[in-house]
Amino acid sequence: ASFTVYPPSTEVSGVGPLGLCVLVAAPDLQGTQQFLRHHMSQSRGAAGGWSSEGFQLQAGYWTNVSAFLKKCFSSSREAGFYRCGGPTPIFTVDELLGRQRKVYLETYGCQMNVNDAEIAWSILQKSGYLRTSNLQEADVILLVTCSIREKAEQTIWNRLHQLKALKTKRLRSRVPLKIGILGCMAERLKEEILNREKMVDILAGPDAYRDLPRLLTVAESGQQAANVLLSLDETMLMSCQSRRAPVPLLLLSIMRGCDNMCSYCIVPFTRGRERSRPVASILEEVRKLSEQGLKEVTLLGQNVNSYRDNSEVQFNNAVSTNLSRGFSTNYKTKQGGLRFAHLLDQVLQLIHERDNICKQIHLPAQSGSSRVLEAMRRGYSREAYVELIHHIRESIPGVSLSSDFIAGFCGETEEDHLQTVSLLREVQYNMGFLFAYSMRQKTRAYHRLKDDVLEEVKLRRLEELITVFREEATKANKTSVGGTQLVLVEGLSKRSATELCGRNDGNLKVIFPDIEMEDATDSGLKVRAQPGDYVLVKITSASSQTLRGHVLCRTTLKDSSAYCSPE
Repeated sequence: ASFTVYPPSTEVSGVGPLGLCVLVAAPDLQGTQQFLRHHMSQSRGAAGGWSSEGFQLQAGYWTNVSAFLKKCFSSSREAGFYRCGGPTPIFTVDELLGRQRKVYLETYGCQMNVNDAEIAWSILQKSGYLRTSNLQEADVILLVTCSIREKAEQTIWNRLHQLKALKTKRLRSRVPLKIGILGCMAERLKEEILNREKMVDILAGPDAYRDLPRLLTVAESGQQAANVLLSLDETMLMSCQSRRAPVPLLLLSIMRGCDNMCSYCIVPFTRGRERSRPVASILEEVRKLSEQGLKEVTLLGQNVNSYRDNSEVQFNNAVSTNLSRGFSTNYKTKQGGLRFAHLLDQVLQLIHERDNICKQIHLPAQSGSSRVLEAMRRGYSREAYVELIHHIRESIPGVSLSSDFIAGFCGETEEDHLQTVSLLREVQYNMGFLFAYSMRQKTRAYHRLKDDVLEEVKLRRLEELITVFREEATKANKTSVGGTQLVLVEGLSKRSATELCGRNDGNLKVIFPDIEMEDATDSGLKVRAQPGDYVLVKITSASSQTLRGHVLCRTTLKDSSAYCSPE
């Protein structure tokens, strides 16, 4: 059975907030009954039904699942969001094979989407698809999308318009081109995409990538296919060993979803509830990839400090949530399991002590005004945030800090804006991600607040924030000038074929000449740096985004600490 679980307080047009709603979309009533009895035998929620007028809310409880389902199936209903143009077809394993059709992937948005693109590719490769970097030879084009702001979605609409000519050209070919929308935009807009852009063949939400082979098989028959059903337990627990070539850096998802429900944020509605991978599965994947040459892992999640592993039995008796002083949470935390929020000081101590843990922490502030932070439902004040910054810098000298900021949130005054400016100056971040506010449907702000800051005011404030951030980041990064830093080489610089690019342990980009150098582990040997090598670089200049320097030698992580210095 295929179904969508809408979380409590979900707003439905013409109905209002729901208690708990399951949207059933399966042709097999008996199978659906068995599934729901097994998984929801202890659940209670508002019961719903369908009618020709649309979705109708009815009071009651699931005391009788069978009666509830019969009510649903006996009424005419609108097409569900898990559709393939008719009864769900059943395919053999052979019918799901890609037969060497070529897939072209484009990724937009956050690092989670970069990781999701690799997960999607891993699944498709196992089904017999090939990957191409040439758009013109692709049989399948998949766009991994972002929905966090309107501008991000408009980028995808524009890209679809650009792809129309290629799609039309391939209509008469032996293998017609198929186009798919993956990720958060597919989840948020659902059928609007299929109805507005007939050229789109498949939709797959963030929890539906395992279904891609089936969706593409359905699309091959000429039908549109969609699966945007969110899961309560899907963590995409699988190894992404099928990347096209060994790379030194890996973005590894350790959890999915978010329960925080900040008033401006669409993520809980596009990514679903929090689910964490067991520690053992993470370690096993890293071990396998390390054997293939992996050098650095970034642990990803919408809200990694809510990561918990209930398999860690020594933590299962924990009953309290020890948040930092001045911080609160908008949801009831679950009991038991290892949780980063319980272990802040231990984590900071490990980062400080271990040379193999990067000295970089991302602390999204969003605003410097306590009043705006309260409206955003962030769970802390400016004062509590600044206190945490001081604590982190005392615990990890030289730590690199990054943050997110929103300009022009609902009700933001000029005074609120100036407080954000002052926070940028006070903290002096090394990296920042700043955007103008974009109202998103379904969010608390959409239902309860007014988007009352003029667009031109938002853009002016954003420009002011960017200017101040760059000034302060340049000052912060210039403290590295004169020092020697360990850099993990990523590859050629995008702007020069004679320079290499890498990152230090503060995640700052470092540019240096591609020249021969000594190998510190083999006296007298001259080498040129390759992706995955560690090199020592003496920093000579800095900007708000980049450090530049002279390469000294190739080394190892173990041997580098004796040579590195902040300045």
